[in-house]
Amino acid sequence: MEGTDYKVRLEIFEGPLDLLLYLIKKDEVDIQNVSISRITGQYLKYIETFRMLNIDLAAEFIVMAANLMYLKSRTLLPRQEQPPEEDAEEDDPRWELIRQLIEYKKFKDAANFLSLKEIEQEDTFALKSEQPEVDDSPAPLAEVSIFDLIRAFQNVLKRFEESHDLGDIVDDRYTVSDKLEMLLTRFKPGESAPFDTLFADAATKAEVIVTFLAVLELMKMNQFVLRQGELFGRIEIERKDHGAPLPPLDEVLDNIELAG
Repeated sequence: MEGTDYKVRLEIFEGPLDLLLYLIKKDEVDIQNVSISRITGQYLKYIETFRMLNIDLAAEFIVMAANLMYLKSRTLLPRQEQPPEEDAEEDDPRWELIRQLIEYKKFKDAANFLSLKEIEQEDTFALKSEQPEVDDSPAPLAEVSIFDLIRAFQNVLKRFEESHDLGDIVDDRYTVSDKLEMLLTRFKPGESAPFDTLFADAATKAEVIVTFLAVLELMKMNQFVLRQGELFGRIEIERKDHGAPLPPLDEVLDNIELAG
């Protein structure tokens, strides 16, 4: 990975089908009208970003990447040149993937529905002696998924590359530990800022990367949270003023896992 030997062990509770559904939703297309060529390109870009960041990926992400490339190659072949084992009643090579996505989405929607019902039941009481107060405060911002976060990082990196001459050699001045310390110093508990402002003063691509890795580390430590007000909207980073207490900074830096 460019700029750092830091190894990220990030728990990703979402799988390759979640990523595909995320990409389809972002493009605002119907599952049955998905373009294999487009979604394959977007999916591989995410895999490339995960690898650049040294994020461990489950094997099923790589298997899905191989399957998408195979489906893409099949869509480029004339019908008479399709593999013989595929000469069945289904002529569209996308169909099996589309069926998987539809079934998986049904499962996810049902799980989300049951989860919401469980939350509603927790707030239900048999008797209420007083009229409940109406909460007029703004709805809390939703926490950001790993795919939203990677997408935001991709946008930051793209803008950086467009505005900087990457041919210039600049010494890498920062490590992940340096950036972790700088972020803890910059944000007091409860303070927040737009995610992309964290990279405003970055001088090299490596500095952009290590800053992002420091954000991931602080999220794992339950010290920072990322939120967004609307789907695919601008992301805010906030330092928590509750939750797990922060150990002494020297101890935090000593415990960061560095490869090699």
